[in-house]
Amino acid sequence: MKTKFTMILTLFMALIVQTTFAQQKTVSGTVSDENGLPLIGATVVISGTSSGTTTDFDGNYKINANAGDVLIFSYVGYKNKEATVGASNTISLALEPDNTLDEVIVTALGIKREEKALGYSVQSLKGEAMTEARESNISNALSGKIAGVQVTGTSGSVGASSRIVLRGNSSITGNNEPLYVVDGVPIDNRSFGNAGSFGGVDLPNGAADINPDDIESITVLKGPNAAALYGLRAGNGVIVITTKRGTAGKKFSVSVNSNVTFSNPLILPSYQNSYGQGGDPSYFEYVNGSSGGVGDGVDESWGPPLDIGLEFIQWNSQLNGDRPLPWISHPNNVRDFLDTGLNTSHNVSLSNEDLRLSVGKSEEQGMVPNTELKKVTVGFNGSLKLGKRLTASVSLNYFNIDSGNLPISGYNNENPFQQFIWSARQVDFQQLRDWRNFPLAPVGTAAEGTPLSWNHNFQNNPYWILETNRNTYEKDRLVGNIDLTYEFTDWLTFSAKIGLDSFNQLETSRQAIGSNNAQNGSYFEVQRRFEELNTTFLLSINKAISDDIGFSLNLGTNNMVRQYHGTSGFLPGLELPNLYNLSNLQTGSTAVLGSTINNQKISSVYAFGQFSYKEMLFVDFTARNDWASILPVKNNSFFYPSVAGSVLLSKIFDLSAAKIDFLKVRGGWSEVGSTGALLEYNTRPTFGLSNSGFGNQAFLPNTQFNPNLVAEKVIGIEYGLDAKLFANRLRLSATYYDQQSEDLLIPIGIPPAVGFGSLWSNPASLSNKGLEIQLGGTIIENENFSFDVDLNYAKNDNMISSLGIVDSYRLGGQWGLSLEARPGLPYGSLVGRDFSRTDNGQVIYDNGIPVIDPAQKVLGNIAPDWTGGANFSVRYKNLSFAALVDAKVGGDVHSMTYAWGRYAGTLEESLVGRETGVVGNGVKSNGNGGYVPNDVVVSAKVFNQSAYSNDVESSAIFDASYVKLRQVTLGYTFPSSVTKKLPFESLKISLVGRNLALLYKVAPHIDPETGFSSANGNQGQEFGQYPSARTIGFNINLKF
Repeated sequence: MKTKFTMILTLFMALIVQTTFAQQKTVSGTVSDENGLPLIGATVVISGTSSGTTTDFDGNYKINANAGDVLIFSYVGYKNKEATVGASNTISLALEPDNTLDEVIVTALGIKREEKALGYSVQSLKGEAMTEARESNISNALSGKIAGVQVTGTSGSVGASSRIVLRGNSSITGNNEPLYVVDGVPIDNRSFGNAGSFGGVDLPNGAADINPDDIESITVLKGPNAAALYGLRAGNGVIVITTKRGTAGKKFSVSVNSNVTFSNPLILPSYQNSYGQGGDPSYFEYVNGSSGGVGDGVDESWGPPLDIGLEFIQWNSQLNGDRPLPWISHPNNVRDFLDTGLNTSHNVSLSNEDLRLSVGKSEEQGMVPNTELKKVTVGFNGSLKLGKRLTASVSLNYFNIDSGNLPISGYNNENPFQQFIWSARQVDFQQLRDWRNFPLAPVGTAAEGTPLSWNHNFQNNPYWILETNRNTYEKDRLVGNIDLTYEFTDWLTFSAKIGLDSFNQLETSRQAIGSNNAQNGSYFEVQRRFEELNTTFLLSINKAISDDIGFSLNLGTNNMVRQYHGTSGFLPGLELPNLYNLSNLQTGSTAVLGSTINNQKISSVYAFGQFSYKEMLFVDFTARNDWASILPVKNNSFFYPSVAGSVLLSKIFDLSAAKIDFLKVRGGWSEVGSTGALLEYNTRPTFGLSNSGFGNQAFLPNTQFNPNLVAEKVIGIEYGLDAKLFANRLRLSATYYDQQSEDLLIPIGIPPAVGFGSLWSNPASLSNKGLEIQLGGTIIENENFSFDVDLNYAKNDNMISSLGIVDSYRLGGQWGLSLEARPGLPYGSLVGRDFSRTDNGQVIYDNGIPVIDPAQKVLGNIAPDWTGGANFSVRYKNLSFAALVDAKVGGDVHSMTYAWGRYAGTLEESLVGRETGVVGNGVKSNGNGGYVPNDVVVSAKVFNQSAYSNDVESSAIFDASYVKLRQVTLGYTFPSSVTKKLPFESLKISLVGRNLALLYKVAPHIDPETGFSSANGNQGQEFGQYPSARTIGFNINLKF
């Protein structure tokens, strides 16, 4: 593989050298406006390349180009022009004014708008930003690129979900992620994974299905104003994805994009390599791995010292003549356990003026052995004129996702990284790989009947687990729409659209007989069927009232019908080994079967429109009313209005002396909604069925019916400013927002005598206030060289205002830690136990052991102080380089990897005091009500197991700040002088990398960007983290 890579790199560099010195000539000329005045700073670029220059103070330019090259001339406020290089060395031309000072972006309901007219903050990314250095989950590709967007990649394992929050958490119990909309069709972004602190599988979220090669643009509607047209579904913002389609005037073309990257761990824990397995520092003897010998049943490393010439009977002695083996360390045993991950993606698309068809295939082979995820996608976009006034368009995207094994998370024996934290430091995991040729674990041990391993009390052979105890995942999904648009006149149109999101999904989990936490084996299977159908009608009026006053009005309806059916079965024991089927139930065991049907409907009417005055003053308004079946009948109607405006000061005043090309102020007010964590039938008295030893029984649900529930609502205001200066070389956008979430839904505990455990109600409220800044600059730009910098910064202040009659609400947690919402604090307080302390904060010791205070205290919070990103791009002739750095500063994380690693004696910090003992830093009682410095020596084992465990949480909470080198690309675009001799229209080859370095962090041993899954309750916690993946490889893009 290394030889092939070297050959490819050599060829790549040779082509660069050859083509850089291709014959060119100098083309010069003058660029002027419609009156013949020179345009200073106009851009001249060779089409299909990144080579370009700008005009000087006299409007003159020079550029090296070949005959046949197409030059593109552009300037802010003017229409682009193209000119082909011919025999002449001079090309001069005049640009025509363009009223469009800003780019056109896709906003709510797929409506295309000029950015200059928007009264709210919107950021958009082109699809190319996600296909060069690519992520399999497109949500991760947004990290660091958009202000106010916090992305958390949960781990580096294949199929890991990703969490996105826009402008802070806006609900306490509900999903806080935005609504995803693809070509005007809302799609389901749920993960359905069950990963948590004690196991489960993290499944990909719905947006991960989308093929990045099919994306034309992604628009992020961060605030309520931008998302208001989605009403009850807009409480967390909206991410609008537009897929690629045929291009007007374009002939038939073929595009090929191939990406190959290799993965290795970004970070692994730093283990100690001085002491081995056991609890006796002088002796070890392996008999059966289950306490039959001395220390062989212990999964800690407080045993004899390593690498000093000792020999003991060990787990693998019976593979080596039952003789004692050297007691030596294996410093890289965890790293060597992992494979080099391989990620491949290949996409082919065919398009013309009206149609585009694409086929893509990607495959991830994980760093964790025997884990993988495959995806096949087919995309189609087409439009057809049916007469002069009627146009039909179709968008279809099919996804097939398949995995033969996804890894287990959290504190679970089937998570290999849980085993590593508790593993003996003398174990060479590589030797465990050949488990098929091993004898079986001894009879009577917990691992009886499974292959030999280093410990049979608590662990199975990790390679056997990953090969045998598989968690499979299969999904077939179709997302698409059919749209008919009729133009009555040039100002009156009517459209009808039907949008569909439908999938079938199968998940299974297998545990072989002899598994440590399932001695009799087990099998779980769940099948899911989901369908959401949206029917939309829209009447659009776009007619100027006068030459100065523009007006548009749109009236529409939407009907959403969602159906979900899930069936599941669980076998707690298997009759026959290695047969994973719901019929293979162990005699005497009881299967657990379940079936869930959830249907809901939202019917809506809405209106939106705009007034404009002389293209310098814009006022937008929206109004939507939703009727939701999920809410009580008397409260199921909700009205959501919004208004926004913008003023183009650069049109009102002549700011050219200040070098200001564009200046806009904007502001808006809006109200949107959400149904929180309510399920389809939470607001109605329903019966649940359970199979028990007494037959099928009917039960009322534990949660009491409340007919007075209303929808959650988010009321927001925002103000902002957008500016472009020095011929668009300096770009600034700043936004302040204030969002109040009210009527938030939480279940309130009620006396059991009532017959129920809790009651859903609307007592809670919270706020999000913040500032977002985007700053971009073209530092240098000339014919051969350019340097651009784009920065973004976001600060969000979240505060729980009220929880009604309760003091806290538990969101999740692990061991003794609780993740909570508490009034007066930001969302996501980390609550647990601390050490007893004096008034000045010193830890109190008793006989050398820190005293634990049993009271629950707020120890930290997961909310960051601010987030940001910096993107640097450099071009030299046809070479391009880009680097992305992103940061999250502030917030906390609770790491049980650190706590249990100290307890087990495996982390490097546990070496302190191994020979001399430890004196804890603090005080002890002087016997008279006062304190003196602690001077009691205890063993390193006693100290670590007292100060770091599941009995105290404060010692494992750390600052979760980080700065990452998120992405680097180095590409070369071959000039037309080369590609015209080849069967390509264009060719670009790039070296790419993602997650290349942690430039700064505080939390030891882990990547602080972590979570067991994307669920609310799994944030800010970590144990047995699968390492984040550093990926390096190459991308090739061809067009024919």
